[in-house]
Amino acid sequence: MWLILFCAQANSLADEQSTFDRYPIHFTTVNDTAIAFQDMGPRDGEPVLLIMGLGAQMLHWGDTLVQGLIDSGYRVVLLDNRDTGLSQKFYRLSAPPVWWTLVRNKVGFTPEPAYTLADMAGDAVGVLDALDIERAHIVGASMGGMISQILTAQYSDRVLSLTSIMSSSGAPGLPESEPEAISALASGADTGLSRAEELRNRVAIARAIGSPEFFSEAHASQLAGRVLNRGSYAPGVVRQFQAILASGDRSELLAGIAVPTLVIHGEQDPLLPVDHGKDTAQKIPQARFVPIVGMGHALEPAVSERVLAALLPFLKALRREAPAPSLPVATQ
Repeated sequence: MWLILFCAQANSLADEQSTFDRYPIHFTTVNDTAIAFQDMGPRDGEPVLLIMGLGAQMLHWGDTLVQGLIDSGYRVVLLDNRDTGLSQKFYRLSAPPVWWTLVRNKVGFTPEPAYTLADMAGDAVGVLDALDIERAHIVGASMGGMISQILTAQYSDRVLSLTSIMSSSGAPGLPESEPEAISALASGADTGLSRAEELRNRVAIARAIGSPEFFSEAHASQLAGRVLNRGSYAPGVVRQFQAILASGDRSELLAGIAVPTLVIHGEQDPLLPVDHGKDTAQKIPQARFVPIVGMGHALEPAVSERVLAALLPFLKALRREAPAPSLPVATQ
């Protein structure tokens, strides 16, 4: 009886195991920078490279979206951006306060970043190189969408398609973030916090920028705990933020993108209002724009289901449209 009870409990725990826990973490070195990544799903599936946003780890993609892609037959590759998660930190580089960076940018001083979004795009391509993946579908969220735009433009021969989620072109004149949202995000660069304080801080950030209709404090708390268990590094948030500001207006770059493109954006996004997504789609030739009602600036499980409802048909349509491989010609 005890054996049966133990097996039942073990099976229950296995059922609750995260998708991320079922695959090993790998490292590769790109331009003298160590990048952590995971390679999930069938090796013969079409590769989908996921690039996350400001200060966020690969865990922020969530089990719902990642497992949904795997269940649909895709090979899912994820990375921690430099200065984040398990990837290399740039401890010796400067990281001025976020407020100082914002003030200087507001009065016309473009920050001199420690590295650029183009450097981060190169990191992502280096992960594809490490896995001998010639071409992949590129999916980026927020800052990851900006990195994905640059990757697609500069490494077009490595890209099957682009999906830009809750991101922006960086063009001037677009609606500004809600003050509460930008203030909450900036608090992610706070240092000297205890673990309990940082957990509360991360949940508060998730509430401030997330989806009002779909926010779950229990889910946000669980995710925050898992993220902190892998490591937290506030100065990296500042350096990545500087890279975003220095990237400037990517409108001209977007106009040159020639791969199939999907732009997904939440209608309730307080950090990058929905017009940022509309503008991005308008500037990429033949891009398709999909707004999601109730979505803020986060990928809660219910939001991820809606993102998958747009993303999977987009990817599957490209598979159907791909030319059939040529057959060898029979010789007499």
